[in-house]
Amino acid sequence: MSYPKLKVNLEKLSHNIETVTGKCREKGIDVCGVVKGFNGLGPAVNRFIDAGCSQIGTSRLDQIKDFRESGITCETLLLRIPMISEADDVVRYADMSLNSEVEVLKALDEAAGRQGKVHKVILMADLGDLREGFWDRQELVECAAMVESMKNLHFSGIGTNLGCYGSIRPDKGKMNSLISIGDEIEKAIGRRPEIVSGGATSSYPLVMDDEMPDGINHLRIGEGIICSYDLPEIWGLDMDDLANDVFTLEAEIIEVKNKPTHPVGEIFIDAFGQKPVYEDRGIRRRAIAAAGKLDFALNDKIFPVDEGIAVVGSSSDHLILDVEDEARETAVGDIVTFRLSYPSLMYLSNDKYVTVEYI
Repeated sequence: MSYPKLKVNLEKLSHNIETVTGKCREKGIDVCGVVKGFNGLGPAVNRFIDAGCSQIGTSRLDQIKDFRESGITCETLLLRIPMISEADDVVRYADMSLNSEVEVLKALDEAAGRQGKVHKVILMADLGDLREGFWDRQELVECAAMVESMKNLHFSGIGTNLGCYGSIRPDKGKMNSLISIGDEIEKAIGRRPEIVSGGATSSYPLVMDDEMPDGINHLRIGEGIICSYDLPEIWGLDMDDLANDVFTLEAEIIEVKNKPTHPVGEIFIDAFGQKPVYEDRGIRRRAIAAAGKLDFALNDKIFPVDEGIAVVGSSSDHLILDVEDEARETAVGDIVTFRLSYPSLMYLSNDKYVTVEYI
């Protein structure tokens, strides 16, 4: 039994997928299951396919390649706009991609021609979050017409991203703006875009609150399925119908001692060049777990399951816990369990030093 360990409860994962896709389906919305948050771990990806997602999406082309080599045949969506240097592989492995650059689209068209394929594309509109997408609406409409005329690309639709960089909240106004772009494209090319993708997990609250406008028929959801622990905290949503412990971290205790809570000596900087502020709470019982920032990056994004245990801080390979107020007396060799947020899960699932166990 090797620690630290990432445990994946596949039955709870299936439950969450079925619940989220079911609510979206009631609103006429297909769900692309986003698997990049756990780095495309195979058994978990299969649950997304079996539990009702219309597509599997990830930002890493290598993950899609791995899917194909493992025998996964469902439709795949490349979520990060392609590098022009990877055009051939994008066409070879991904069925569809998000795009925002004319030159890349031309490269994809040429690559698809060489391979005798038709590659599907969604054109991205930047509605204010200032990540990928066309800022000029007319430029987007003209690009859609260009793609429509290409022999080896299929214009599937339009999409947007909100909240990931610029922290912009998706709302009915943003969704209606995307729908209106679809209206303009329909006039320009003579047909309705098949897909109007209203964003990612950050747009899912509009579905839950019954505020998603008609015309949005596609969402790209990962965090809202795999880390429902985040959503009540961030948006105040009632997520009692979802399991919040699909993914958990287990770490072994390697030291337990009574120590001061304030470092002794001149405060300088820590291993990451930071100068933290420490609260002096006197002598308290502390434990160290064998895990650190190398594994989960952000110690404020992991949450002890046992009451009375609090995360104090971490270095690269040591996680410091306050166990003064816990009911049990944690001892060396004990295992402590943590619920995870989306950022910590991304790092843990990509860490070769972390064991993965499916239950």
